[in-house]
Order: sequence, then C-alpha cells, then structure tokens
Amino acid sequence: MKFVHLHTHSHYSLLDGLSKIDALVDKAHEYDMPALALTDHGNLYGAIEFYQKCKKADIKPILGIETYIAKRSLAEKVSGVDHKRYHLTVLATSMEGWKNLIKLATIANLEGFYYKPRVDKETLRKHAGGLIALSGCMGGEIPQALLSGEQERAEDLLKEYREIFGSENFFIELSYHPGIPNHENLQNLLRQLAEKTGTPVVATQDIHYTNSEDAPAQDVLLAVQTNSRLDDDDRLTMKNDDFSFRSGEEMARLFEDLPEAIENTVKIAERVNLEIPLGILQLPHFELPHGETAESFLSKLATKNLSQRYNPITKEIEDRLSYELGVIVKSGFAEYFLIVHDIVQWAKSRGIIVGPGRGSGVGSLVAYSLQITNVDPIRYNLLFERFMNPERISPPDFDLDFADTRRDEVLEYAAQKYGKDHVAQIITFGTMAARAAIRDAGRALGFPLALADQVAKLVPFNPNQGKKENYLRECIEHVVELKDLYARNPDVKKMVDAAEKLEGVVRHASTHACAVVITKEPLVTYVPLQRATERDGKSESLVTQFEMHAIEDLGLLKIDFLGLSNLSIIEETVKRIKKLHGKDIDIDTLEVDDPKVYKTLAIGKTIGVFQLEGTGMTRYLKELKPTNFEDIIAIISLYRPGALDAGTIPHYIARKNGREEVTYLHSKLEPVLKNTYGIMIYQEQLMQAAQALAGFTMPQADTLRKAVGKKIRKLLTEQKEKLISGIIKNTGSERVAQEFWKLVEPFGRYGFNRSHAAGYATIAYQTAWLKTYYPTEFMTSLLNAEEKNIERMTFLLGEAATENITILPPDVNESRALYIACKSP
Repeated sequence: MKFVHLHTHSHYSLLDGLSKIDALVDKAHEYDMPALALTDHGNLYGAIEFYQKCKKADIKPILGIETYIAKRSLAEKVSGVDHKRYHLTVLATSMEGWKNLIKLATIANLEGFYYKPRVDKETLRKHAGGLIALSGCMGGEIPQALLSGEQERAEDLLKEYREIFGSENFFIELSYHPGIPNHENLQNLLRQLAEKTGTPVVATQDIHYTNSEDAPAQDVLLAVQTNSRLDDDDRLTMKNDDFSFRSGEEMARLFEDLPEAIENTVKIAERVNLEIPLGILQLPHFELPHGETAESFLSKLATKNLSQRYNPITKEIEDRLSYELGVIVKSGFAEYFLIVHDIVQWAKSRGIIVGPGRGSGVGSLVAYSLQITNVDPIRYNLLFERFMNPERISPPDFDLDFADTRRDEVLEYAAQKYGKDHVAQIITFGTMAARAAIRDAGRALGFPLALADQVAKLVPFNPNQGKKENYLRECIEHVVELKDLYARNPDVKKMVDAAEKLEGVVRHASTHACAVVITKEPLVTYVPLQRATERDGKSESLVTQFEMHAIEDLGLLKIDFLGLSNLSIIEETVKRIKKLHGKDIDIDTLEVDDPKVYKTLAIGKTIGVFQLEGTGMTRYLKELKPTNFEDIIAIISLYRPGALDAGTIPHYIARKNGREEVTYLHSKLEPVLKNTYGIMIYQEQLMQAAQALAGFTMPQADTLRKAVGKKIRKLLTEQKEKLISGIIKNTGSERVAQEFWKLVEPFGRYGFNRSHAAGYATIAYQTAWLKTYYPTEFMTSLLNAEEKNIERMTFLLGEAATENITILPPDVNESRALYIACKSP
C-alpha cells in the first residue's frame, strides 16, 4: 500500500529535528514513496532545497509548515503575557497555497513572534486559499481540548477550522506514539470526533530523525537546545517513543484497522499541484530615461564612459566592448549592470570608498567602463568569459566592497530606491562543526568539560569542514591519538558517536555578512521574511528565510554588499591627509609602478597592508622582493592552502630571482605563462592554455575550468577527451597532451581567480602606498579601526614604536574619543 509522510521535520526545525534534507529524500526514495512533505516548525528555511532535491529524485515535494496558532488575536491589546500557542500542520497544494504559506510564515515571524513565530485565526482566514490543514500533534488546539475533556469545545473548534480552510481541506491528524502519556486515549477521542462529524482522518508520523538508531542523538540535540543534560528529570525529551522515518508498510500495519487514514495521505499528495518556477530571472524595475531600453541605455553609458578610461581607444578595446555588450544583451542582463552601476555611482558621489572589484566581474570591460570595477582588464589580461560564459548562461554576480563604516548607507539607498519592502539581507545558517559537536554532546551527556575539550582538540582544524561530509569519521580513522582514545574509552566513544550524528546539523540562523536581495514585486511575493537576530538580541532589519543559493535559484537579484574595514582605513587616511597637508589623494588613480612601495613590501613592512600581512606572507615577500604589480597578484593567489601544499611559492620565487630555469611544456604556452615564469597559477591561464594548445574557444575553456575547479566527474571526463584530442590535433604530440593533463587535474586544488586577485592586489597596493608615504596618518586609521580589539591595539602600538611614530599620552585638553594624527613639530 502506498503511503506519504505529511508531517516531517528536518534539521531546519532548529535543534529539534536531526534529519538533513538529503537523508529524508533518500529514505523516501528507498521506501518507494511517491511524495514527501516538509513541515518544519514555524519556518520555510529548507523549502527550496527540499523542493529541488525531491524533484531530482522523482519524488513529489509537498511544502508545508507546522505553524503555531496564538491563543488570542495578534491585534488584541491586552495586558499580561500571552505565550499560549497550539500546533497546526499546513500544506500547500498550489501556487496560491505556496504564496499564502510564505505570507503566513512572514506574518508569524514579524507580527506574531513571541518566543515562537505565531499566527492567529484572522490571519489564517485571509491566507487559507490553496492550503490543506491537519489538526496537528498532541499540541494542536483540537487535541488539547479533547485532552482537557472539553468535547463540545473540540467540536466547535473543528467546525471553525473546517470553515476557515473548507471542509474538504481539513483533516484530523492521527499518529502512533503509545510511549507518550495519554496518547492512545487521545487517538481514540480523535477517531470518535472524526466519525461523529464526518471529518476525514490522515495518518502521520511526526518525523524528527531518519532512523530509529538516531533517537539517542536527537535526544542529545534537544538537550543542547534546552541547555540541559540527559540526566535532568524535568527536561524536554522525545525518548519515550519512535519518531523516525517509518516505511509505508509499517505505517499500514500500525493503522490496519483504519486503512482510509493511510489512503488519505496519497489522496492529499495527489491534490498537490505546485510548480515553483526556478532559474527565471526576475530583476527589479530600473527607471530608464524616456525612449531608452535597458540594452540601449547600457550601450550608451558604456561607450560614453570608455573615453574616460582609455586614450586612445584602440580597435581591440572597441571590439572587446562590443563583444561584451552583445553577450550581456543576449543573456538578458543589461538591467542588472545598470542596477549595480547606479548603486556604485551613488556611493562614490557620497564620498563612500568603493573597492576596485572582487571576483570574476573584474574581468569585464563593460564593468570597468561603467566604473563598477577599477582594474583595467585589458592591461592585466583578464577574461570576460571567466565572468560570463555565453555558451552556458548563468546570472553574473558582482561582489561590491564598501567602507564598512558606511555600508549601511548604501543599503538604505537601495531600500529607498526600490522600496523598503523590496530589499532585505539574506539569512545564513551556522552548522555544528566537528569540534563544537563534540563539546555540545559532551555537555549534554554530562561528561566532564575537560574530557570534551581534550577530545575536541584532537580534531584537526579544517576551515572547510562544514562543507565536508563525515569529517569527524575521517578524523577517527586517521588521527592516531583520537582513534586510540575512541577505541579504549567508552565515554569518549559515546560522546564522539553522538557528535558524529550532530555534525553538519543546523545550529542557528544569522544574517549573511554581505548578501542582499532586491526584488521587483514586494519581497513576500517570493520569499518568507523574519527579523535579523543581532548580538544585542534586538533588530529591526529584515532577512529572508531562504539562504542565498535558494534566492539565486528563484531568479531573484542577489548582490553582495561587503563592508571592508580596509576601505574605511583608506577613507579615513585620505581625509587625514587632506586635513593635515591640504592634499587631495585620488586613491583610484594611483599608478602601480612606484619603486618605494615595492621596497616597503620587500623589506617586510606589511602591518596593515591588505592581504599581505602575517608572518608567513611577510617571509615570502622578503624572499620574493616584489618589483611590480604582477608579483602582488601572484603572491595573493599563491598564498592559499592548495598552492602552499603543492610548494608552488618557492618555485615562483626561485624563477623570479633567476635561481631556477623558466621552462614551458610547449612553445604555445610561453605567451600564456610568461608573466608567471612558466608556472600556471590562475584559472584564466588554464583557459588560455586550453585555447592555445587544444584550440578551445573561450566559452569551452571556461567549461573546462568549471569542471576542474568543481571536480564534476562526468564533465571532467568529457573535457579530458576533448582536451587531449585537441592538443594532439594542434601540436601533433600525444606526450604534450598527456603531460598537460597531468598539470590540469591537480590544478583544481590551487588554481586561483586572477580577476579576483587583481582586485585585491589593488587594495593591497593602495594600503602599501599610504603606509609608505603617510605612515602616521595610516597608523592612526589602523588604531581607530581596531579600537575594540585590545590585543590588536597593543600589537599596533608596538608597530608604531618600531616605525618611530610617537604615541602621545592622554591629555585632558587635547585628547578626543579616537586617535588623531598630528603634524610633526
């Protein structure tokens, strides 16, 4: 008999559900279920991820929510605290229902939040279209009335809910959890109510973890949520029953005396007809001059501004601009460029320092012409195809850096221009990393803090562990001391086993550092919202309930507005120079060929220099003795884990300084690798090498780059065959083809985005220039930027002393809140 789970919690039911989306979908596939619902507590965090993964597995996704119903109206002005709430399971059957679900989740979090996100019945009435509701678990309003012996009230409530949703859209929810006190009695009362009123019943499981053996780990998770221990008598627990993902056969057996409760799960699933449009670009409206289209206006702006960047404008530059505009227009992203350009120009017009560019967008000549970026892509041989591949259309993604002290001004401008209900920051989720999971598990299990700390410290730190599957298991197998302790100490084994189940589970929601969404229609047309949680626990700003990948998949405009403290330091330093010396410094027009600046770096004066500070980096700079901008781009790209592990930096330094011969696998590679002494460092070099050796077009080369970087096995195999055959055809040498492929495969570990490095190298040079020519003003800005970091402040004061910068003691007549720079007497 077919069966569909309609009451399912994932780990997005924070610190309550244990199952990840993948595990739930895999289980539904294993049990050959035609559909599956997701009904997390009070939110829609996982809805888009769940929808996509169900579709991929050929399982119908049913999107829902277990919402909380407030006892009183949210609009009711009453004294005293009203924290009473009831559970209700709500499922969307159509696009209308999905939009109503979004509105309910938003209202619950923005207007009805009191410890939990709540809605009232007035809100339900307004947004009931396209929804099916189930009476809920034991915490539902009807079950609570029955348990209180209020039979008549339960019947009235049932009538009310059927009137709200429609009699055909409300079901009495039954479940099988005999280990819970009064549960069996409640199920009998619910059955009697259903029979008396002619209300259809539906069987659910209230899933909180995937497999039965996960129950102890979920109990630990609840203890983490409530900050309690497993041996606390009065703590919240679900250990008395099974809340795992049961098979359809098992559910049918449990409800063998009521087969319609099983049949109705399938009937409900069959009624669901929800198709969420994904990948369709939905840009906000941009006001255009009369008679202009986005395409024509972009072309005019880019062409007009080009003369401010180049003199003369060569045919190469004209052709490149024309080519890029053609790709942008064809792809439908002209309006996107105009939106970004407008935001950047507004910021610059207000004296806000804007970064020279970050990410692959630095490779666009159109962006450079529009002054979105400030790195010449022609001069530095940057590739537009690294940013936009005309053969594999995907939305471009500009990352914008602003002085961190003024980032909020830019956000406010976007909100004013497009509407406050059209702009929000984007949520992000913190997951339990291996070390934290061990400490949480140890605390919940009641083990000594010292033991949990000892075990946690045996797990090697890995900044990417949140992206790795089963990192803790990998450590148990390969870290000798941890493996030994795990094998001989049963307490450690119990703690680590629990931690392994918790690893990767969402622990909390917060606001992404830079991601912002701007929508054409009001935000609640597309995404549910909630309030941002700041450190002080208070905030009026809004965040989406969908993380950035879901936002992009919905086709919405995501822009990264990153507040960069280094830009604030630059801005403050430039202001001080103006005040003390009367000089206007245009930091964006500095020539990058000043020998004094490179000498500053070569002798290791790197404190405060963006990306080039730190013991290891400084040591390499002193060995490298940089003499040009290319060296800064290279060292920023090479000082990364993959390249460091591969030992690439010493070879680059040796070749730069003539201690090692510069060689090329084939003469066709010399123009590509000459600037880096025959060493392939950048992703763009891989693309150019594929073009030179194998005759790839740039879009084809970008596909190769993506396959290598993302390790997409199927795509990588296809690209290997194309690359090798192309090299053999172009060079006549199978040896060259095979040798080049040996360079390509490991390149994904350390190949870096040259466009990104060039943007960061620009800020590095700017800070080094200020440090070289205006050390006192620069140090003053550094100290003020770090005013809340006592350890860093102490370090900088020591650095000032080594630079012969005098720090005067406090003076009741002269001192101010922050450090000020003074002219030398």
